[in-house]
Amino acid sequence: MLTVFDTATIAARDRLEAWREVTATSLAPTVIDSPAPEAFTAHLRAMPLGNAQVTSMAYTSLTSRRSPRDIRRSDPECYQVALIRAGRQGIEQNGASVVLRRGDLVLYDSSRPFEAIVSGTSPAESVILQFPKRLFPLPVDQVAGLCATSLPGTEGIGSLVAAFLASLADGHTRCTERDAQRLEIIAVDLTTAVLAHHLERENPPLRSPTHTLYLRIIAFIEENLHHPELRPATIAAAHRISSRYLHRIFQQHHPVSVAAHVRTRRLDRARRDLADRRLDHLTIATIARRWGFSRPADFSRAFQRHTGAPPRDYRSNT
Repeated sequence: MLTVFDTATIAARDRLEAWREVTATSLAPTVIDSPAPEAFTAHLRAMPLGNAQVTSMAYTSLTSRRSPRDIRRSDPECYQVALIRAGRQGIEQNGASVVLRRGDLVLYDSSRPFEAIVSGTSPAESVILQFPKRLFPLPVDQVAGLCATSLPGTEGIGSLVAAFLASLADGHTRCTERDAQRLEIIAVDLTTAVLAHHLERENPPLRSPTHTLYLRIIAFIEENLHHPELRPATIAAAHRISSRYLHRIFQQHHPVSVAAHVRTRRLDRARRDLADRRLDHLTIATIARRWGFSRPADFSRAFQRHTGAPPRDYRSNT
């Protein structure tokens, strides 16, 4: 794994703020505080797995809160599965709360507010698997019920996930890009198996050829949202299938049509840009064009239907 951050190289007074910045970049932005800022220590190592990432961390006492405002400003739309390796850690999300100890697994969602607390005199340690929710086959409403609950990682199927994450965190083997992509599939499949088990399903959802194609299409759309010519016909052509077959796949695996999904994802990207103060120098029209909307008036109407506010009002009130 690559060492991304270590407080040993940073002055004590700057460590907590540096930790806020590195976790915001590596995971998701949160408001982090410590009962003893100048005694705070931490380190973080990360390993990319295709669209996913495994992060090994150690840190002293802190609180970490992710608010609705943080989510509006920046949301990677990921699930995070943490393996607790040391220390006493608590988390609250979706009205559930749990105190976690060594060997426990816990799931949380970057798109929902949460609060995490680490207490004790010795450093806490965890390994976090983060991956885009679009890659996960289980229904969002069912997964939400497992957030902030203790999932055993020392026995049963949970021990497979725990061993996998621990081996990645402790390993020193360099992976090729293709190796990382294969490991991403394994990581998501193992997580699916564990959560399906806890949802009392006999078998995890199996990936049929059409579901695998659907996931590739979803990933293709995410990578090409900025192209104005991204339409159902071009998406179908890129995957060497007919437009009719593309629509059929979406009917089987997605709650809305292809065009509606593309429009929604573009509006979500534009919404994030409008909430990002670092992009205040860009006009609303520029941001609209950036995400495939060539006509500002069309963008403004679509954005207001999507968010309930015109782009200008949304930007000024965020």
